[in-house]
Amino acid sequence: MRRSNLIIMLVLTLISLCGLSQTVQAQLPPAVPDGVGIDEHLNEKIPLNVSFTDDRGKKIFLGKYFNNDKPVVLSFNYSDCPMLCSLQLSGLVTALKEIEGWTAGDQFQIVSISINPEETTSKAKDTKAKYLNAYGKQNATAGWSFLTGTPKSIELLTNAAGFKYRYVPETGEYAHTAVLIICAPDGTITRYLYGVEYPAQTLKLSLLEASEGKVGTTTERVLLFCYRYNPSTGTYSMMATRVMTFGGICTLVVLSLLLVPVWYRSMRSQSESDSDSGRAPGAGT
Repeated sequence: MRRSNLIIMLVLTLISLCGLSQTVQAQLPPAVPDGVGIDEHLNEKIPLNVSFTDDRGKKIFLGKYFNNDKPVVLSFNYSDCPMLCSLQLSGLVTALKEIEGWTAGDQFQIVSISINPEETTSKAKDTKAKYLNAYGKQNATAGWSFLTGTPKSIELLTNAAGFKYRYVPETGEYAHTAVLIICAPDGTITRYLYGVEYPAQTLKLSLLEASEGKVGTTTERVLLFCYRYNPSTGTYSMMATRVMTFGGICTLVVLSLLLVPVWYRSMRSQSESDSDSGRAPGAGT
């Protein structure tokens, strides 16, 4: 082979390798920017005295949504987010629609807070209308609030929740993660649910757990007893030992209900027989 042909083949090979490298890099997931992520603050309370503006333009304290026995779903988003917030809130709506018999505002509250301090009340109001419409439960208007706030208010709350995000000047966007933060009625963080898709059962059990038995039916509370959260999978798994314990208790209760009346009647019959036997000799004198 001539030397010139070898040089051409070498150049073509290098070009192919460069193209392959670019393709592989394009397929890799984007790296998480520095200063972005979650530091879980489980069992810690978020500050309820931080002020925000609701979607009607009214100044409120965050504690307004924690003044009853209902757990709260907290999310950090912003209306102009190009994709992630939309995916997350749509995933939340999908899960909410699959929880039969439960409606935001009845069994729980949702509070979505904009991490963009420049976001207007009007924008937040439009965003709320969009997701309420997707939810399909207009009676949930009071159950899902979209709040805006000052940089200081947003910073106080995100720091307390361990939600780390960063503004990217080059794109005018915010780098952040997708997570739902489940809070107890007193503001204690009880669970972090990551991603943009949330299994309905996981969301429901998280809320039941956060409510400490103050919402849901008796059957739903019993269901929670049989499940335990698995941090590695981010879901609740059925615990065989608890199921067996519950089954044993049910069996004991059923047997007691069946056997106690029989035992009582038997004892009563025996007592009457003994009494009749005691009177018989005296009856002939």
